[in-house]
Amino acid sequence: MKIGKATVPRTSICTSDEHTIVVRGRDLSKELIGKVSFVEHFFLLLTGKLPTAGEAAVLNATLVAIAEHGLVPSVQAARMTFAAAPDAMQGAVAAGILGCGSVVLGSSETAGRMYSEIDAQVQAGTALEVAALSVAKAWRAAGRSIPGYGHPLHKERDERVGALFDVARAAGTDLRFVAIAEAVEATLPEVLKKDLKLNVSGAIPAVLLGAGFPVQALKGVPILARTAGLIAHLYEEIGQPIGFALSYQATREMEYDGLVPEGFGKPA
Repeated sequence: MKIGKATVPRTSICTSDEHTIVVRGRDLSKELIGKVSFVEHFFLLLTGKLPTAGEAAVLNATLVAIAEHGLVPSVQAARMTFAAAPDAMQGAVAAGILGCGSVVLGSSETAGRMYSEIDAQVQAGTALEVAALSVAKAWRAAGRSIPGYGHPLHKERDERVGALFDVARAAGTDLRFVAIAEAVEATLPEVLKKDLKLNVSGAIPAVLLGAGFPVQALKGVPILARTAGLIAHLYEEIGQPIGFALSYQATREMEYDGLVPEGFGKPA
């Protein structure tokens, strides 16, 4: 029984023979190794073309911006997993990456899709402010959150937002999605009755979409970046283990509110 349309597996990314590895039509050893950065290589792998200097600068900045933010849930999950299985760093990294969802790290893709909806209306002739308000209201009416705004720690606009926007301006990439992100920010007091500010997950798609990055792959940027941060935490865990300490703290703070059998907790 066939599921899906393809009957022959095909890829345009890589092939090889006895002597040569070909990546997106280029000889890996002769044209890429030592000649392009990892960021440029990532862009090439994804899109099939090398980025301009500006596009590479923007992508590089987003990876730096999201790689690390302390003992966030993904890091705690990775360090506790590594404490339990120190022979399997890959499992600990995977444990951290599995938490990249709609609340943590995954909201960049969702924000990018929202910005793309607004952009489609603007390209069709709707004023930016009108399109931003219309889409934001529609998302809320559908019971969806407005991704990329508000932060539990950074109550004012996340400082990484301004830094990324500055990189995009200096790089000369398309800033129309930056304008869209700021237009949505301006609608939130009306839409949410809260004055939420842009966070880094809103800034990342705002600059990347203007740098030619595909919206469908936006979630990959925080995944790739956070992998680097997780490896650093796991290396630190080897010499300065805190995975079990994190677990002990959770146990200490736990309050059990379920049923217990008669006599539980009393001396035997």
